[in-house]
Amino acid sequence: MRVTHSRLDLNLLTALDVLLEECSVSGAAERLHLSEPAMSRTLGRIRKALGDPVLVRAGRSMVPTPHALALHAEVREVVERARALFLSGGEVDLRTLSRTFTVLGHDSLAASFGAALIARTAREAPGVRLRFLAESHVDVPALREGTADLEIGAIDSQGPELHEELLGVDRMVGVARAGHPLLSGPLTAERFAAADHITVSRRGRLSGPVDQALAQLGLSRRVVGSIGSTPASLFILRDTDVVGLLASRSRDLAESLGLVCFEVPLPLPPLRFGLAWHPRHDADPAHRWLRACVRELFGATLPAGRGAADGPG
Repeated sequence: MRVTHSRLDLNLLTALDVLLEECSVSGAAERLHLSEPAMSRTLGRIRKALGDPVLVRAGRSMVPTPHALALHAEVREVVERARALFLSGGEVDLRTLSRTFTVLGHDSLAASFGAALIARTAREAPGVRLRFLAESHVDVPALREGTADLEIGAIDSQGPELHEELLGVDRMVGVARAGHPLLSGPLTAERFAAADHITVSRRGRLSGPVDQALAQLGLSRRVVGSIGSTPASLFILRDTDVVGLLASRSRDLAESLGLVCFEVPLPLPPLRFGLAWHPRHDADPAHRWLRACVRELFGATLPAGRGAADGPG
């Protein structure tokens, strides 16, 4: 990071981190409990120190410059390490904590336990904001780059330095509208394969473990489409005769729409769900608190007896 000041106020790093999160002087001012003129002056000092505009106008909003975007992960790491360093005894006052945590995971996770996590956060740490990001159709090192603080779900490590923790094991169940012909009579692999199906895939894949299991029996199915969102798929299932799948921990979502969940008559691999985070968060008591909340609330959404014991951190 090149700066033009020999004496740089480290508070500018905190302000820069918040400005790049908010992309708004007024939003950053509110977060840092400053007036807008004071925040504008701070932005001016940051621009002078970096020799870069940092935020520029784009219509009615502001967007970061390429240089500012390149610096953000580094700035975030320095701010978090400094925060952890100066917290006495590794403790944090949740009532006065002011942070924004970005949680990355499949949208079905936010739909299943997001409300409980937001409610708990409001009770215990009212100054904390949660930002849920859905998985992208392309793999990006979000944890390493600092664009996400915590990843939840079927973890696919994007770097050997990431820390992972198994939360529990789940299974896939079938989903269909009430009164679907498949639900009357014995549910065999042959009848299951004969139905029209949709897949849920962030990459748009039209096949998966179900097709492998069917192939072992000399069977195949007809996949009529793919969609990247589990909640969206449920509305398709509600209004058509196609059949879908979802993790059993999300069956309440399906049943709230009047859909029926059923056991898939195939030997499917288990679903391993967990947490992943970058090691720079290990000593951060606020991040440890977030992990504990997710661990407890997420575990409660898994089928009885399938949750994992608490792991480290």
